[in-house]
Amino acid sequence: MAGKQTVQTSSLFFLWLTTLSVVSKNFYFTPCLANLDMNSIEWTEEREDDEANEIQSQHTMSRDCDLSAGKWVFDASYPLYNPDCPYIINQVSCQRNGRPDLDYEKWRWQPQQCSIPRFNALDFLGRIRKKRVMLVGDSIMRSQWESLVCMVEAVIPNERKLVSSYGPTIAFHAVDFQASIEFSWAPLLVELREEAYHKKVLYLDSIEENAKYWRGVDVLVFDSAHWWTHSGKWSSWDYYKEGDRLFTGLNPMVAYEKGLTTWAKWVDLNLDPRRTRVIFRSVSPQHSRDNGWQCYRQREPRVFLGHRPRVPWQLVVLREALKKTSFPVYLLDVTSMSALRRDGHPSIYGRAADAQGRQEAAGRTSDCSHWCLPGVPDAWNEMLYALL
Repeated sequence: MAGKQTVQTSSLFFLWLTTLSVVSKNFYFTPCLANLDMNSIEWTEEREDDEANEIQSQHTMSRDCDLSAGKWVFDASYPLYNPDCPYIINQVSCQRNGRPDLDYEKWRWQPQQCSIPRFNALDFLGRIRKKRVMLVGDSIMRSQWESLVCMVEAVIPNERKLVSSYGPTIAFHAVDFQASIEFSWAPLLVELREEAYHKKVLYLDSIEENAKYWRGVDVLVFDSAHWWTHSGKWSSWDYYKEGDRLFTGLNPMVAYEKGLTTWAKWVDLNLDPRRTRVIFRSVSPQHSRDNGWQCYRQREPRVFLGHRPRVPWQLVVLREALKKTSFPVYLLDVTSMSALRRDGHPSIYGRAADAQGRQEAAGRTSDCSHWCLPGVPDAWNEMLYALL
């Protein structure tokens, strides 16, 4: 009886939403994706200049299988969703933007010691029934959110899925499962505020303005790495602030350690491991050597030859920060596997082609940081599915 009332209530609620969209200063709710321009919901763009590799944290849910060690296998049954999925923003919709080859959509990640189950949308939705899953981070984490939404949305009737936006968050709702898959924009995790004279201040010991959106979430997936290495004209702040001290000169890795310490303290003090699962996704590698053209015209993954690229300092700091947390945080290592995928970036196909469908390299920039969708982030989400 209670289930029938829930369905009736959901139906009435959805009918009301269809009749009247609710719009206020901070909140937007729409039952129809056609009414929501995914490309209009923008967050500040980042630029990265680091190619990285990850070390697995001691905080792991399972030691039986190293998901990060393996190889990319060509699988003609991929991708897992339609490349025309409307939740993908134009910047990473490489096929839509005229990329002529499609093999980058068909590589499946195969760990050496075990198998990752093929993503099953209905099973995944059943596992998150009556739960909230939130991905927190930068624009690459937003791409992972788009990928995950596209992996599940096709099995849900149009009238039973909707999208809401509130502050820095956007959420996809599966009405019949009473579940949501959300993204929260917080590339530094700690707070970045605009102060007097349009100066931006990074508060190394303040996080609540961002963290208030994470409360009550059942599965939290974080990332934060690239923005901490920004410098010069790409820096997102003018000053650091810690306590009452305002300053400009600070080693980026010292700042990163302070920011992660603030995040870790918040997790320890505010989350219950019996109620919330926390995953920290490792840094997404980029291939921007040679003035950003290292990924141009790449058509297949590199072969793993057994060597490990260098470990950047920000990931050493991250590993040490996670060791100090009392909360069991799983570090999802996607870095070494993704470093093999020079072919998976938008390159010059980060925007639409001309009227004849041509993309000319001359005069264009090559995006070797973000990932085409469908593509590499789908494998990250299959790993997430395996963990859940």
